[in-house]
Amino acid sequence: MPEGGATERGNPTRSSAPAATAPDAGRGRVDPPLGAGFSDDFERAELGPEWRALSSVWRIQEGELCAEAARNRGVWLRRVLPASARIEFDARSESPEGDLKAEVWGDGKSGATEASYTDATSYLVILGGWKNTKHVLARLDEHGKDRVVVEIEDDAQDPRARRVAPGQRYHFRIERFDAGTLFVYVDDLLYFELGDREPLLGEGHDHFGLNDWTAAVCFDNVKVTPL
Repeated sequence: MPEGGATERGNPTRSSAPAATAPDAGRGRVDPPLGAGFSDDFERAELGPEWRALSSVWRIQEGELCAEAARNRGVWLRRVLPASARIEFDARSESPEGDLKAEVWGDGKSGATEASYTDATSYLVILGGWKNTKHVLARLDEHGKDRVVVEIEDDAQDPRARRVAPGQRYHFRIERFDAGTLFVYVDDLLYFELGDREPLLGEGHDHFGLNDWTAAVCFDNVKVTPL
């Protein structure tokens, strides 16, 4: 079960390596605010202007947003999030390695520059990471010692300790109220609760994205609501 539960923590040491950025990140483009909210069911042929993809592997496939081998170069929603919001989406993996991943309150343009994603700008939510051996909530560094971990167990009775099943759809709900504690639910079960003494706020920490390492994954029914 979790290595850590609700935690109070400070700002960890950051990597000095520059983050990979989207091609249009330096062209003065300003993303609009979230406003009353945003939703996307991906029922179209192309990703379109609402999203900023860092890799060409991201594609629309039969009404879902899918990728394989993005290597932590994700896709960001082009909306500026408030400090308090609810983020929902469905996700499934077609691989026994699981590895369903999202980034919340990041900079909206950056991805990994090396094999290890130690220079994120966001909180990282990972279900079935590390070849489907753990679920993780991390801050800025998915390998950081301060991450919160649920170890996956064979024949686990607690559904939160089970592996990601290939082909199964999972519903994520991520909430932050008043820039305080971050809550992560999967299929209405609370997986993580993280209190942060120095919460990720403001410019550079105001976007939501979906991500992938090497597994074949798909996402659907994104909904982002201000709180």
